[in-house]
Amino acid sequence: MALTVRDQLKYWGAAAAVFLLALWFLGSVMLPFLVGGAIAYFLDPVADRLEALGLSRTLATVVISVVALMIFIVAGLLIVPLLVQQLVALINEAPQLFDQLQKFLTHRFPQLLDQNSVVHQTLISVGETIKSQGGKLANSLLTSAMTVISAVVFIVVVPVVAFYLLLDWDRMVAHIDSWLPREHRSVIRRLAGEIDDVLAGFVRGQLTVCLILGTYYALGLMLVGLQFGLIVGAIAGFITFIPYLGAITGGSIAIGLALFQYWDHPWWIAAVAGIFAVGQTVEGNFLTPKLVGHSVGLHPVWLLFALSAFGTIFGFVGMLVAVPVAATLGVLARFGVRQYMNSLLYRGIDAAEEPVASPGEELPRPGGAPHAAPSHSPAPSPAAQGPQDA
Repeated sequence: MALTVRDQLKYWGAAAAVFLLALWFLGSVMLPFLVGGAIAYFLDPVADRLEALGLSRTLATVVISVVALMIFIVAGLLIVPLLVQQLVALINEAPQLFDQLQKFLTHRFPQLLDQNSVVHQTLISVGETIKSQGGKLANSLLTSAMTVISAVVFIVVVPVVAFYLLLDWDRMVAHIDSWLPREHRSVIRRLAGEIDDVLAGFVRGQLTVCLILGTYYALGLMLVGLQFGLIVGAIAGFITFIPYLGAITGGSIAIGLALFQYWDHPWWIAAVAGIFAVGQTVEGNFLTPKLVGHSVGLHPVWLLFALSAFGTIFGFVGMLVAVPVAATLGVLARFGVRQYMNSLLYRGIDAAEEPVASPGEELPRPGGAPHAAPSHSPAPSPAAQGPQDA
């Protein structure tokens, strides 16, 4: 006999509680395994493509691992040290840049910076804060990053976990599929397909967009000779997953730095602004539509809330799982809305005897002529059509 809804809620609620407690107590231990799993999930389509070309799963995994190792070595020897160096230099130089801004405003707009004006007092306060906290911020950023990552263990464990998960990914998915409860197997498969579509569209697609734009911004700013161009471009690319925020933040920092560096050469300032204008044009019209899709069901506000909530409660590990959990909850919420739209709670008691038709289906009228059934719920998207029971 099937379990009642109440019993099912108990079991699934217990599973969710165990998951949250594991994040709470084992966050630092789980970090390398979560990152390794994310890497395996991200690279699984690449392994599938290599298999389609004739390679075995083992050989495909080895090829991907070798290429990833080479990229990691190059990044570790060339790019990462330069990024860290520019980040520390930018933070240390922020007080001098702020002093230059204050002098510029004093010279150009003396009426705004009267000794008793609010603007003058605010700038002095902000400047003192930057001077006192700049060095501490740089040290805390580097220290906390090394503490979170646990350098040696992280570097050793993550590639091993990613390799074995990527090697056995299809086999693990098949095993998990065989454990699904038979009564709800088709529904779970459909929901899992929707979740995978969201994650594939957002995580894989958006990370690719971030990598492309970060590389473009960094190279473009370095080519025009902007000081700290590499770190500014990396920051702009990293936060591109939040629409417009990456371009606005990176563009504001880059143009602000260009104003100080190229004040007597306005065409270079225009070149810096043009780099971000071109980046936004390409991202909005080509990269995001092609790699992410117009809609993956993960609203930026919901994403920001999930990142903030999980980051506050569970720390860095919580931020890693925030996107998958947000995608899962979003799919489940849409499923709940669809169930509600087909329920008596929405349709009312008078509709209890009325047959429910899918959108577009015609139902017979009392006189015999068919008529289109009212549609109470939107048509499911192609992504919602998961695999059916065999």
